[in-house]
Amino acid sequence: MPPTLASLVQHSALKLTVRAGEDRLDLPVRWVHASELVDPVPYMEGGELLLVTATNLDAADPDAMRRYVRRLVGAGIAGIGFAIGVHYDDVPDALVEAARSEGLPLLEVPRRTPFIAIGKAVSEAIAADQYRAVTDGFEAQRDLTRAALAEGPGELLARLAAHVDGWAALYDPSGSVIAAEPPWAARRAARLGEAAARLAQRRPHTSSVVGGPDVEGGGVDDRVELQTLGSGRRAGGVLAVGTAGAPGTAARYAVHSAIALLTLTTERSRSLRAAEQRLGAAVLRMLLSGQSEHARTVAGDLYGALLDAPFRLLIAEAEDTSGEPSGDSPLDLLAEALETAATRAGEPVLVVPDGEGRLVVIAVDGGAAAALCAGYADRQAKEAGVVTGLSAPAGPIATGTAYKQAEQALSVARRRGRALVEHEDLADGSLLPLLADDAVRAFADGMLRALREHDAKGRGDLVDSLRAWLSRHGQWDAAAADLGVHRHTLRYRMRRVEEILGRSLDDPDVRMELWLALKTTAGLSSPASGATPAPRG
Repeated sequence: MPPTLASLVQHSALKLTVRAGEDRLDLPVRWVHASELVDPVPYMEGGELLLVTATNLDAADPDAMRRYVRRLVGAGIAGIGFAIGVHYDDVPDALVEAARSEGLPLLEVPRRTPFIAIGKAVSEAIAADQYRAVTDGFEAQRDLTRAALAEGPGELLARLAAHVDGWAALYDPSGSVIAAEPPWAARRAARLGEAAARLAQRRPHTSSVVGGPDVEGGGVDDRVELQTLGSGRRAGGVLAVGTAGAPGTAARYAVHSAIALLTLTTERSRSLRAAEQRLGAAVLRMLLSGQSEHARTVAGDLYGALLDAPFRLLIAEAEDTSGEPSGDSPLDLLAEALETAATRAGEPVLVVPDGEGRLVVIAVDGGAAAALCAGYADRQAKEAGVVTGLSAPAGPIATGTAYKQAEQALSVARRRGRALVEHEDLADGSLLPLLADDAVRAFADGMLRALREHDAKGRGDLVDSLRAWLSRHGQWDAAAADLGVHRHTLRYRMRRVEEILGRSLDDPDVRMELWLALKTTAGLSSPASGATPAPRG
């Protein structure tokens, strides 16, 4: 602790006597300043013990002393030391009363105590306090290093919380809490997840303070300092340290040590992640080439559990990100989010860039990473330009099939303008939305143009007749009834359709193409009957 007025009063060699402000002797003394100026305030910073002999002061004038003391209180000084036996044999009553009225500590300095002795006592106490802080800081550094090497980030946070007499938490770049110590701090840490995520988007070596009685925001009572971790272009995580007030020197040493150790851990994790990706790429190549047993052997403990359960294969691609710095692309963020979700759930996940600007992911079916895909797509991927396709559940032997399914789903997602499409969804509903693009519409328009031109000249209703006949599966009576015409009239119209198109309606391929053309040009609407044409014969 820094020296206080109480410690100076208790100093046996100084022989100081308290004349006012007895209840404020716990104030720290940041320095000692001697001045005989009538107004020394411009030359002070606050926290000083001001030593005077009243050479230029009318210390017996109550009004002058009230003004003098008020200025000193406004400057935030710790107290006044008044030397007796120089100009006054005793501390003037006017000064004593003014100090008592303002609550300013006033110490009587005996004639035999030189001011320099007080200054040396304060200086020595400050130096001793700084030495203790540095010593404690180095001890904290050694303690945190041992914890990090022996136990990992969790124990490091526990030791850090003890050293700062508060709590500590570690976040991933998305703002999710990885660990918090003591355990009761997890809820407080979770309330700061959004603030941590915002800070993680900035460069490393940045910090912010939230919460606390004199700091806005944060939603917590503690003073919480958030500090980014990492040495690259993007933060690898965020450290939060919650304390009752601003940390002292020793606590600051501990925080800085924790930041350095966690940054090393983050960078080491990135190197391990790169090595895991290379191994994962080899496993994926083996699975796609049908060498599932070899893949299982290579996967070992890292990915082996993933191949023992049904999994899904995801392929994601993003808009052109060639101008973005490494680690900042939407696919990098998606990979990070998937790996974080899987790690927190204790599940294996294989994440591999395929070298063609796409990301291939194999995740446990129904697991955290697979479940995150839909949520990520809904919340972030649309803005980031990420498009994803997800296969049906598969096993190691069927990895090639799963890859094709994911590619098909990705193609449909791209065509539909959706962030995520699952292959299982492609079998639901109608085939027609899959054909809704300009090329298909152009084909449909070309196929039906001659019939529409015929009808536009008022020479019949060939298009509507064709639609009715196809919707009734070629049943003449039913289709004629729908149109309100005689069946012979309908037969005549169908012969005209064949003549104009130069194609036979007995051909099931022709009937199928005509039906799809009618549906496409009608804006994907269905006839009232809701029927679907079936080939005849």
